[in-house]
Amino acid sequence: MLLFSVLTAAVAPGVSLLAYLYLKDRYDSEPIHMVVRMFFLGMLIVVPIVVLQRGLQLWWGDNPFVFAFAQSAGAEELVKWFVLYHIIYNHTEFDEPYDGIVYAASISLGFATLENVMYAVFSPATFGTLLMRALLPVSGHALFGIMMGYYMGKAKFAISKRSRNWFLSVSLALPFALHGVYDWIMLTQQQHWMYFIVPFMIALWTWGLRKMQSANARSPFRFLAREEEVKL
Repeated sequence: MLLFSVLTAAVAPGVSLLAYLYLKDRYDSEPIHMVVRMFFLGMLIVVPIVVLQRGLQLWWGDNPFVFAFAQSAGAEELVKWFVLYHIIYNHTEFDEPYDGIVYAASISLGFATLENVMYAVFSPATFGTLLMRALLPVSGHALFGIMMGYYMGKAKFAISKRSRNWFLSVSLALPFALHGVYDWIMLTQQQHWMYFIVPFMIALWTWGLRKMQSANARSPFRFLAREEEVKL
């Protein structure tokens, strides 16, 4: 019974955040089966990421900067981006800018959820530590996914090839940089980390919510929705 409660507490944050982001799609919600598939695919990429991180650790050692920006942020965001680009970018269901946010967040939160479950099972997790992980690592992965998906959506509907390539680059570089800064703070500010990470996360959430609004505002389906409202 205790194990079930711990696992529920570990899974709930990722599922709740994904449901929130999914319901924020105002005009053309994605098929549930596609979102669930990407969520579970996010879980599966834990294996290649762990292998890649282990190889980087053996190659570069345990330097905090290298760990934050290469082993953690670099490996995780690169694999997420690779999956998002090669599976979703050209998919027919990716038909509005906000879809990039939904699918990127699905992959990121799938990864974060399994990571949270592994932490709960193999570490002495308490309700307090799981709550803190929900507020920080899990929501952090959601926000990195929002940034990745937002710029992937801009790339998908860019007019010129040059703009498309630029937005694709930003869709990888920005979550990588933000993730690296997050890990750098947690690694180097062990005594006063809350003074740095709390404003950082507030700024990220503010930024992420604005990106969500902007992506919805650029949906090609918003005109259809307005026409239906006028008819009613």
